[in-house]
Amino acid sequence: MRRILALALLWPGLALGQPREFSCVGAEALEDDVFAVPFQQGSDRLRDVARSGIEAAAALAKAEPHRNICVLGHADRRLGAESSTQLAARRARAVSQALSERGVERDRIRAEARVTAFSGRVQEPGARAVTIVVMPAAPREAQR
Repeated sequence: MRRILALALLWPGLALGQPREFSCVGAEALEDDVFAVPFQQGSDRLRDVARSGIEAAAALAKAEPHRNICVLGHADRRLGAESSTQLAARRARAVSQALSERGVERDRIRAEARVTAFSGRVQEPGARAVTIVVMPAAPREAQR
């Protein structure tokens, strides 16, 4: 067991970018510090219109480094759950990468795909969007 742990720590890049422990459960119900990133139908490419939401979220995240970020890609169940969820996941990854490129530490970002039917916040055309939620600070983190 120790040998496996040692190898994992020595393997390039494996120990880097380990996510902080936090959950995005309930993130879709929050209303403060929420940013929308629209996408064209069927596409996972970021467009210029996405820039303002990403830059605003990145600025807030950098100003308040004790807060984590949930990036929620929204899938539309009516389009086929599997392919739509995969598209939502690719969109969420694209947005999380863009946040990282703007200086937000990768271990503070969690990207997830969500199915619209289970999210009260997002309706059509929200299924073609990603929501960035800068999570409230955990009580012990806010005291630091």
